[in-house]
Amino acid sequence: MKQIVGYCDRWSAQPGDTIRVMVSTYGPKRFQAGLVRVICGDDRPLGPGFKEQPVAVPWQGEYPGRTQTNPTGSYVRVPASDSLTRISSFTVQTWVFATTPHQGRQALIAKWDRARSEGFALSIGADGASEIRVGDGAGAVASLSSGVPLLAERWYRLTASYDAASGRLALEQCPQFKLPGQASRVESRTGPMHALGACSLPLTMAALPDPTGDRWASDYFNGKLDSPRLAAHALDAASLADALSSGQPPSELLVGWWDFALDMRGDGVTDRSGYGNHGETINLPSRACKGWNWDGSQHDWRVAPHQYGAIHFHDDDLSDAGWSPDITFTVPQTWRSAVYAIKLEAGDDVTYLPLFVRPPADTATSPLALLASTATYLAYANSRITLHVDFAEIRRGHVLAYDAEEAFLQEHGEIGLSTYDTHSDGSGVRYSSRLRPILTTGLRTRVWNFNADTHLIAWLEHLGLAFDVITDEDLEREGLALLSRYRTVITGTHPEYWSTKMWSALAAYQQTSGRFMYLGGNGFYWRAAFHPTRAGVLEIRRCGAAAKYWDEEPGEYHLAFTGELGGLWRRCGQPPQTLVGIGTRATGFDRSSYYRFTAAANDARAAFMLEGISTQERLGDFGSIGGGASGLEIDAADFALGTPPHALIIASSEQHSPDMMFAPEEILFQHSMMSGEDNPQVRADVVFYETVGGGAVFAVGSIAWCASLAHDDYRNNVARLMANVLRRFLSPEPFVFRPGAEWREPPHASRAIPASVRLPGAAGGS
Repeated sequence: MKQIVGYCDRWSAQPGDTIRVMVSTYGPKRFQAGLVRVICGDDRPLGPGFKEQPVAVPWQGEYPGRTQTNPTGSYVRVPASDSLTRISSFTVQTWVFATTPHQGRQALIAKWDRARSEGFALSIGADGASEIRVGDGAGAVASLSSGVPLLAERWYRLTASYDAASGRLALEQCPQFKLPGQASRVESRTGPMHALGACSLPLTMAALPDPTGDRWASDYFNGKLDSPRLAAHALDAASLADALSSGQPPSELLVGWWDFALDMRGDGVTDRSGYGNHGETINLPSRACKGWNWDGSQHDWRVAPHQYGAIHFHDDDLSDAGWSPDITFTVPQTWRSAVYAIKLEAGDDVTYLPLFVRPPADTATSPLALLASTATYLAYANSRITLHVDFAEIRRGHVLAYDAEEAFLQEHGEIGLSTYDTHSDGSGVRYSSRLRPILTTGLRTRVWNFNADTHLIAWLEHLGLAFDVITDEDLEREGLALLSRYRTVITGTHPEYWSTKMWSALAAYQQTSGRFMYLGGNGFYWRAAFHPTRAGVLEIRRCGAAAKYWDEEPGEYHLAFTGELGGLWRRCGQPPQTLVGIGTRATGFDRSSYYRFTAAANDARAAFMLEGISTQERLGDFGSIGGGASGLEIDAADFALGTPPHALIIASSEQHSPDMMFAPEEILFQHSMMSGEDNPQVRADVVFYETVGGGAVFAVGSIAWCASLAHDDYRNNVARLMANVLRRFLSPEPFVFRPGAEWREPPHASRAIPASVRLPGAAGGS
């Protein structure tokens, strides 16, 4: 059972940076804190062996424990102002697309003090129908309901008004669609009502404010809001529509005219009324969402922003847990660049918080850099897919066993979701933040992503090879200038999520003398974007044919943070083969297989790789993940998709299981030969090629590859091949490719099934 969790305010740091550590305990009254250098986090019996190196720090020791909590749920907050507080009569209007209308009361637009029952609140009532409440703060409250429940995932225009002179309330619920039996408009009126109370709290949308003024709120709304407006007069819907028809109503009419199509990339909410009642979004609701007037003619919000004036709110959104720090320290100048972890112990539980320490600013301390895939770590942060996804055991190919981290995630939804999960209303999670506890980036946890990457760290440590550590966020911020400090850059096992800035920097690095080693699989797969102002926030959109756990809503394929088309890099016109020579081919989690050397392994250009290795032996017929070096998610060369024509395919895997299935983007038409048991195209390729500036690329095409390095105490052909390649890549001697006598047609240049493969039922077959 988890008894302690925590997080740091940054993942990447360099000497002189200050780190804040937030901790929460569940039961224990005290906890221990210290620091270790990470060598290998895999504590399984089949693994290389868990290894950490304690680092003495002044702040290590015992601390008082406490349970810290945080609110989840997104909304808009508009600070209180005279123009909002002094209104006596009002009209409030918004377009609503509710996704869980029968989930209980949900606030839409409110200036409401719950403690005093003062102000007004336009909401969805407990019965699923729209309602308006007003209160004078002295005990008098009036409410009015449409009496007709809203249908889920349908647009309605809601208009409510209060006339101080007559004391009458009015409410109109108008669906923006036509269905048999669905009223085209519902109008209700009541009165009289005492004077409206002058609520001094902020105006909120998609939640009710907390009177204490902290970050907590209530009555969270699931769904989209579009074009909310507030007038300081009692108007009916038609009069309000007429006033807005010019595109700029008289300033004396509206005190709030919030246009969600503006400031799409940030957290701001712009008020066009002239009163300056601008707001901000809390907890990252989804932007760049199609609105009530989207007609399908455009799918890029930048082209038709007026059709993307909606924000999608969720009751489980989270951008920053906002915990108070328990430990604060500065990274000393004496620390070497490495992967460290803050070790927290409480009761019988241990938690590790990773910290990637870079060299001092604008320097390198080694010609080799390990690029930590922090964008991928972030996309998977707190993933619950094995807990909630349909057919989880079938997808994994084995019976699932849940660990303490997964049990904690099941019980503590307040620490937020991963981009592999869905919100409570069924919509996909587009954003992930590292400013919260993340249980999927620890040691002694499932060997995936970060913990799997420690296999590579352990191998580098075994070689006694010095290396620097940099991260995806560093690359996003510094670009080519960061990479150009290093002769060789290597990845971990699963660099799946890449932003445009990262992609461009790596492409430019390869056009100089840079050498790049891609040591995993399923890399460079999804286009992602980092938030333009919030550090540590990632956005993805899962659209098009791809291996995915939820599907993006049509019309919302473009990223809000950048405006770029989301989805696979392949669908954006830049397949991974154009960057690293290989791209995702298949996925399967039951067992791993091996590689067989190809004829290209005898090419003189590959001779440096094969010192001490016979091309007659199987490559990686062993490993602590599935028993082989080719497994989990595998990549292959494809010259039609951009593998350089001079690339050498040194080895290809074979004999994969029936559960190793073609990636969806590889399939044009369904047929029976989709699995590794039947289809020879289901394979991983080890690829090498030179680049124009004297550099080179080496790629292995398998997430399981690094789990084979430690076999037989690192005395094996995978480790030997890797050491040979890395030694040559670190040499100052430039790589040179000279087409001529050594040129040959690349193997696997065609996707046609070789004639030697017998098809089921074919003549002469069995």
